[in-house]
Amino acid sequence: MTTRRIVDRDVYAIGFGAMNMSHGYGPKLDDAACGDLLNRALDMGHTHIDTAAIYGFGHNETMIGTYIPHRRHEYLLASKYGFFRDPETGQGGIDSRPDSIRRACEDSLDKLKTDVIDLYYLHRWDRTTPIEDVAGTFGRLVEEGKIRSYGLSECATDTLRAAHAEYPCAAVQSEYSLWTRNPEIAMLDACKELGVTFVAFSPLARQYLTGVMGETVAFPESDIRHGMPRFEGEAWQRNRALLPEYSRIAEEADCSPAQLALAWLLAQGEHVLPIPGTSKADHLEENFGAGMIALSADHVERLNDLINQNTVIGGRYTEKMQAQVGTEDFEAA
Repeated sequence: MTTRRIVDRDVYAIGFGAMNMSHGYGPKLDDAACGDLLNRALDMGHTHIDTAAIYGFGHNETMIGTYIPHRRHEYLLASKYGFFRDPETGQGGIDSRPDSIRRACEDSLDKLKTDVIDLYYLHRWDRTTPIEDVAGTFGRLVEEGKIRSYGLSECATDTLRAAHAEYPCAAVQSEYSLWTRNPEIAMLDACKELGVTFVAFSPLARQYLTGVMGETVAFPESDIRHGMPRFEGEAWQRNRALLPEYSRIAEEADCSPAQLALAWLLAQGEHVLPIPGTSKADHLEENFGAGMIALSADHVERLNDLINQNTVIGGRYTEKMQAQVGTEDFEAA
């Protein structure tokens, strides 16, 4: 079984992204189903669970604090803050001010029913608060024993370097998969140089790389894929046309398409750790199995040639969502 180093411990190479229980793709699970899924993940051998304050606006963290607090010693716990929503107006935004980070951390600790969060990310940077102040705030939270380390999400390399110089950063979390290659511009190398773990979210390309999506796709407005250019019109048809050959490579590698995507990520470096999410127990088991698959160099090369920034059509985000990421490293598709 493959492991990855994150913070100061070895965890199973496939993490469990808990977002899908509460947020992002269709209706959320009911509470009992969340509890079953979380316990199933731990029973299976997952040792890294990733959540965030924004997922279900507290629901995700609350489920972890409700159903697995007695198993807290079994896994590395990661959460995030950066987004907020006004409960009265429903309006949201990004806030990286030190006082806001502190309040959010206290709230997460309460919901998660834990004394300490192993890895606490800035979910997005507001680009107004100096990143050195953000890193310093996290450093003080470490010194106070409320978190054990901090990370950054969807940041640029110069942002990482500035934060890391102020207080060492443990992890960077960004979207990375065969069809989203942006971290290869500079971030993967920067993380390797600095000893920072790179945590890949949406490693299955928002279901694209599972091979189960149909000829046409339509998402409700509540689904975060709604309006994403890669899933629309001609772009989707051209992207979908890459999948038959992709499925043939999966057959040759004796794994499922989803496992192929995750195994490809593991082949990108020992500092790369994917965190696929799901709300289904069978998919959880399938994803877990990818940590035991080693691809041949030939398969990796063919995958690189087949699905990449030049063959995938359309932007990865809507215009509004793209404005929230560290654009310096995200010039390519």
